[in-house]
Amino acid sequence: MNAKKNQSDAPARVLIVDDDPIVADSLAEFLSREGHDVATCATGDEAIATIEEADPNTFQVVICDLSLPGMSGIETLRAMSEASPETVVIMLTGYGTIESAVETIKLGAVDYLTKPVVDDELRMSLEKALRQQALRAENRVLREQLDERFGLDSIVGADHRMLRIYDLIEAVAPSKTTVLMMGESGVGKSLIAHAIHRRSPRRDEPFVEIACGSIPETILESELFGHAKGAFTGAHTDKKGKFLAANNGTLFLDEINSASPAMQLKLLRVLQERRFEPVGSNETIEVDVRIVLASNESLETLVAEGRFRQDLYYRVNVVRIDVPSLRERTSDIPLLADHFLETHAKEMGKQITGFTEEAIDALRRYSFPGNVRELSNIVERAVVLSRRQTLSIEDLPAHVVSNAPPEGLSAATDALIDDATSPWTPIPLVDALQEPEKRIILKALRANDWNRQETARQLSINRTTLYKKMKQYGLDRLAS
Repeated sequence: MNAKKNQSDAPARVLIVDDDPIVADSLAEFLSREGHDVATCATGDEAIATIEEADPNTFQVVICDLSLPGMSGIETLRAMSEASPETVVIMLTGYGTIESAVETIKLGAVDYLTKPVVDDELRMSLEKALRQQALRAENRVLREQLDERFGLDSIVGADHRMLRIYDLIEAVAPSKTTVLMMGESGVGKSLIAHAIHRRSPRRDEPFVEIACGSIPETILESELFGHAKGAFTGAHTDKKGKFLAANNGTLFLDEINSASPAMQLKLLRVLQERRFEPVGSNETIEVDVRIVLASNESLETLVAEGRFRQDLYYRVNVVRIDVPSLRERTSDIPLLADHFLETHAKEMGKQITGFTEEAIDALRRYSFPGNVRELSNIVERAVVLSRRQTLSIEDLPAHVVSNAPPEGLSAATDALIDDATSPWTPIPLVDALQEPEKRIILKALRANDWNRQETARQLSINRTTLYKKMKQYGLDRLAS
């Protein structure tokens, strides 16, 4: 073989599997001169053992002979894809046929070479394999990023209703069952739909989302089912709809409550039969789509008012997830605020460590008509504008702060407790009791060196109640 300068951008880790030592050594010598790190094995069993003993995906490329003693090259190729999914395989044989080449390519080999191997063919094949391996590695990173953004861990909350939602996601995700979510706008229904898809067998297939309420009724049918060329003015080409785009994957229909009666009837048919006709076409298209729906209004109320088809309601209400508003789970506000702070600070390259107690108290007392989405926006705004390492009440929007207790409330509460004859400041009893309860718990925790069991015993409450109170008042962050 004639050595030539390697054309690839960086050296690769290559494993050669061939029972002919002359061939294996010749290939190893050539690739080593090309700058690559090369190892050799004589059998498929030895190759799989080498792969499994190394770190995952250590070998970027495997060059494997088709005819091996014991485990054949085809069997080695199959086992390789399981042992190291990112590793790509080039098959090698001394008696190549079209049939064997086609079979190996179908099983995942990126190329097929015949002996004797020509230097330039091997070099080109290796470069092709390395490009394919880079794509596989990039796809893995993208999948990890999707899991980080849309996986179950991205849904934050310790409220008992959220814990129930986690259980429902885990239970329903592996199935094809239709899921209906009910909840106000901004509570995170889209995030839950993504999480169901990411934890399902369809995770590598398309996830398609459409907000029915944001699209005019005259266009919605075309968006969902597609249209044929010439179906209406402006339809210059065939268009693939969302149902077909989501084939083999998941289709998330948000704001299903806004669909017109005519559209509801069309949806009922496609949900029952998984088939439809594009607008202006007589062709019936069948799809395999997992359907997740969401409504920001009570469908039961709409059915009672005659604005939503009862048969469609019963068709979609198979597994139902009720997503609570943020004001219904105020104990989760500190958790969510910290989560969004970490996310936005990382995106913007800022070092911000947390919130002051006053800022968390202000957030906890705000009503959040925009729910979790509004909290995320508030924290993002604070991260953008703040020049401090800790976000304070000054970093929050005025309308959020104005909904918090007025300045000096703690002092007023102290006065009410310490001196019954002091002037009365109107305040709800439940709010007046929060501050002293918080200070009592904090004092007990400090006295017991943050030993929760002993603190709970001294306060005559169980540890679960103490933990919830610590979460509610943000004291758990002080313990870390």
